[in-house]
Amino acid sequence: MSLVFHILTLFPGMFESPFRWGILAKAIQEGKIRVETHDLREYGVGPHRATDDYPYGGGEGMVMKPDPLVAAIEEIRARGAKGPVILLTPQGEVFHQQMAKELASLSDLTLVCGRYEGVDERVRQGWVDQEVSIGDYILTGGELAAMVIVDAVARLVPGVLGNEDSALKDSFEGGLLKYPQYTRPAVFRGMRVPEVLLSGDHGAIARWRRRQALKRTLERRPDLLSKAELDSEDLRFLERLRSEAEG
Repeated sequence: MSLVFHILTLFPGMFESPFRWGILAKAIQEGKIRVETHDLREYGVGPHRATDDYPYGGGEGMVMKPDPLVAAIEEIRARGAKGPVILLTPQGEVFHQQMAKELASLSDLTLVCGRYEGVDERVRQGWVDQEVSIGDYILTGGELAAMVIVDAVARLVPGVLGNEDSALKDSFEGGLLKYPQYTRPAVFRGMRVPEVLLSGDHGAIARWRRRQALKRTLERRPDLLSKAELDSEDLRFLERLRSEAEG
């Protein structure tokens, strides 16, 4: 069974190129995922297919009308989609790896790409299950955010990655950033690969990688450590790092 992404957008052409390359293109060709774009202008109101209008109460910009959005959502539902309707908005919960894992377990989901000054509040209240943001900044619309979510979620669908263990060792899995990676040559412009990685001692390599992940997380994203899966050895190592940093 494949995971179907329904994307409601005013600009379906934006999605033609990103999913024609790499792992996602192969996943689509093999039927592991499907990406279906729905042009909101096809559900527009009146002879000009209007999808936005001036805000009640005045103010700058335009607001996306409820009629086209709800018509598109209801048509997708009528065709059998049962997954959540997700509105991409700066006001939503910030997207994270655990959310990606949860969405990857679904059979389908619908992504609504907001534009302009946002969508009519009645759409949020009556037809949206979840609001999601990809970060604390403003984009011109939700299309790029939708692409990010499709990429992050699709790679977690079974069979999409060639090596299933790759996803288990990503940054943020287990709450930590990933350890440093090296490949050939062993010496590049005077910089050597750490000897432990050349030793063939898999136990030592695993310990080194774990400690490097802890060190990197402490240095770059210490906020993640409060939720990370840490054992007593991890805690002792972190305490030692903190003591060394304090001098």
